[in-house]
Amino acid sequence: MPSSQTRTGTEAAPRRGALRRTGEWCARHFVTVLVLWVAALAGLQVLQHAYGGDYSDDFSLPGTQSQEGLDVLKAHAPQAGGYSAQVVLHDPDKPLTSVSDQVATTVSDLQKLPDVLSAQSPLPSSGSTPPPPPDPNTGPLSTDQKTAYITVRFSVQPSTLDASYLDGVDDAVQPLRSAGVTVEYGGSLGELARPEPSDRTSEAIGFGVAIVVLLIGFGSLLAALLPLVTALICALCGLALLGLFAAAATFATVSPTLATMIGIGVGIDYALFLVTRHRQNLVDGQDPVTAAGNAAATSGHAVLLSGCTVIIALSGLWVSGIGFIGKLGLAAAVTVVTAVAGALTLVPAVLGLIGRRIDRVRVRKPVAETVPAPEGAEPGGWHRYAQRVERRPWWFLAGGVVLLAVLSFPVFFIQLGHIGDGADPKSFTDRRAYDLMSSAFGPGSNGPLTVVIDQSKVSSGDRSALADQAQKALTGVSDAEVITPLTATSDGDVLTATAYSVAAPQDERTTSLTNRLTDDVLPQAVSGYDASTYVTGTTAAQVDFLDIVSSRLPLIIAVVVGLAFLVILAVFRGLLVAVKAAVLNVLSIAASYGVVVAVFQWGWGGPALGVSGEVPIESYVPMMMFAIVFGLSMDYEIFLLSRIHEAWVRTGDPRASVAHALEITARVITCAALIMVSVFAAFVISDNIVVKMLGLGLAASVLIDATVVRLLLVPAVMTLLGRAAWWIPGPLDRILPHLDAEGSSEPPARTVEK
Repeated sequence: MPSSQTRTGTEAAPRRGALRRTGEWCARHFVTVLVLWVAALAGLQVLQHAYGGDYSDDFSLPGTQSQEGLDVLKAHAPQAGGYSAQVVLHDPDKPLTSVSDQVATTVSDLQKLPDVLSAQSPLPSSGSTPPPPPDPNTGPLSTDQKTAYITVRFSVQPSTLDASYLDGVDDAVQPLRSAGVTVEYGGSLGELARPEPSDRTSEAIGFGVAIVVLLIGFGSLLAALLPLVTALICALCGLALLGLFAAAATFATVSPTLATMIGIGVGIDYALFLVTRHRQNLVDGQDPVTAAGNAAATSGHAVLLSGCTVIIALSGLWVSGIGFIGKLGLAAAVTVVTAVAGALTLVPAVLGLIGRRIDRVRVRKPVAETVPAPEGAEPGGWHRYAQRVERRPWWFLAGGVVLLAVLSFPVFFIQLGHIGDGADPKSFTDRRAYDLMSSAFGPGSNGPLTVVIDQSKVSSGDRSALADQAQKALTGVSDAEVITPLTATSDGDVLTATAYSVAAPQDERTTSLTNRLTDDVLPQAVSGYDASTYVTGTTAAQVDFLDIVSSRLPLIIAVVVGLAFLVILAVFRGLLVAVKAAVLNVLSIAASYGVVVAVFQWGWGGPALGVSGEVPIESYVPMMMFAIVFGLSMDYEIFLLSRIHEAWVRTGDPRASVAHALEITARVITCAALIMVSVFAAFVISDNIVVKMLGLGLAASVLIDATVVRLLLVPAVMTLLGRAAWWIPGPLDRILPHLDAEGSSEPPARTVEK
C-alpha cells in the first residue's frame, strides 16, 4: 500500500541567481540600460521604416479543391481565372444604357491597368438588341437598367496591391462619375479602398483607463506611469521587429493590431507584478537596488514563466497547418517576447532611476501588496472573503460553475463562417457596393461560386454526353438561386458555370450550397466519366478555409491544454493543481466564446458596436482566442498559485495558504485584470469586425478569468483539495524538469507517492 510524505520548509530568501543579478545590475547601471533601450527603440524604428514590409491578406490553401480549381482555370482559361472584383454602377435617375460611351471608355481603361486580366462590360454591344434579363436576374445589368457591375479579373489579389493602385482605377471610372453615375468598388478591390486602419484611439482609451485604475489602486503617480511607459516602449520595439519580419514573409493585415493588443496588455501586467513586489520590498526596508533585484528574482520568475506559457500557447497555432494562422500567433508572440525582456531589464532600470522617490507624487496613501493583518487584529476585507470561501467551498464552487455554464450556453449554437462586406460600416465603398448588388441582383450576387469541370481526360466523343448529364445535375440544386448553363473554354477541356446562392456569402446556406456542390452534386454530375470537379472563387476558398479550421481546432485545443498542463505540473509539482488549471481555463474560455456568440451572432449588442445585423463568428477567431486567452490566463494562475505554494511551503496549512494568497494578490490581480480588460475592450471601436470580435472576446475572457475563476473557483477548489492538491506520483516527479515559479531557493514542497 503506497504511503505519502509531505515535506515543508521555512520561507526561503530569494535565490541569488541570474534573474536577481540581472535585476540588481540593471537597477545599479540604469543609465546604461536606459540608453540601450532608447537606442534599440530608435534603431528598430529607423530599420522598420527603411526595410519593413507591408501586411497583406494574400494567402493560398494548397491542396484544397478551390485552389486546384483556380489552377485549372488559370491553365485553360487565363482570362476567366485570377481574382475577380466588381466595379458597381448605379444611377437612380436614368438607365445606364444612356451612358454607354462612358461605360465603354471605363472598361477599356480598366483593361489597360497593370495586373488586370480582363474587364467585362455589363452593357450589350452598341447597336445590338439587349437580351432579356435572366430570371432571376443575377446581372450584370438590372431589369430597370439602373444598376450594373463591371467584372474585373486580376492576376493577383487586388487587396494586396499598393493603395496607390486605386489612383489608376479612379482615373478609369472618372468619366462615369462626371456623368453623375455612382461608382463603388466591391469585393477585394473594395477592401483595398478601405481607409487605413488606425488603432491610436483604442490605444489612447486603454492607456487612459489604465492610468485611472493604477492611480486608484496604488495611489502613486510614478508607480502608475512606470508600467504604462515601459509597456509602450516594449510594444513599439516589438511592432518594429514585426514590420521587419513582414519584409521576409506575408503577415495578415490584422497582425499589427493583434500584436499591439497583446503586447500592451501583457507588458503592463508584467511590469505591474514587478513594481508591486519592488514597492513591498522597499516597505520591508530594502534599498532600491536590492529591492529591484529581489523583485526580478521572485516576480520576475513568474513573469518569465508566464511569458513562456503565452508563447507556447501561441506556438500551438502552427498545429493548424495554415501559415496564415501560425503567423498571427507569431505576430503576437513577438510583442510578448519584448514585454518579457522589458520587464526583466527595463523595469528594474527605471526602478533604480526612481529609487525611493516612487511614492513621492501621490493622489492617495500609496499601498504595495496587501499585508496580512497581525495576529489578534481585525482581518481585512479580502481575508474575510477568503475565510467565507474556506467555510463554504462547495457553495462558491457551485456558484462559479453555474455562472460559467450560463455564459457558455450560446457556444452550442456557434456558427463559424466568414464575415462579408455587408457587416462593414456604410462609409466603406465595398459595403455600399454590397448593398447595391443585393438590392438589384439578390444577396448571392456578392459571392458567386465558379463551377469547374475538367474534362481533359474525357474523349471528344463523350464530352457532349458529359455536358448534358452535368447540366441536368446542376438543375434545381437546393439553396441555389440559379446556376448558369455550362460553357466550354476555348480549348474545350474545361466546362464552367456560375452558381448564385439564395443567401449572402456569409450565410450558412451559402456554406451548405458550396459543400453540397463539392461533395455530392458535382461528383454525381460526372459519374461514369474520367473528369475532375471543383468549386472555386473567393467564397469557395473561404468555405475551404472554414472546413480546415473547424477540423483542426480540437487538435489545437488538445496541444495547447496539454503543454500548459505540463508547465503547471513542472512548476508546482501537483497533479491535481495542473488538472484544475487546465479544466478551469477551458471553462472560462468557453464562457468568453458564449459572450462573443451572443453579441455578434445573435445580435445582442452588435449594432451598438457598429456591426450591421447578425454575423457569423469569423472562422479563425475561436482558434486565436483560445491560444491567446489560455496563455494570458496563466499570468494570474501562476501569480496566485505561486503565493499559495509559497505559504504552503512556509506553514504546511493548505487552507490558510489559500486565504493568505488570496488576501495579498487580490488587489494586484484585480488591477491587472481591469487594465487588460480596458486595453482589449478599447479595440471594439475599430472598423474591422474581426478586431471587434477579438477585442470583446479577450476582454470578456480576462474579466471572467480574474473574477469568476480566480476569486470563486480557484480558492474553492484549492480549499477542497487540501494537501492532495500538491500530490504527484513519484515516477512522474522524477522525470519532470524542475521549474521555479517565483525563485525560492528551496525545492517545491509536494506530496510524493513512494
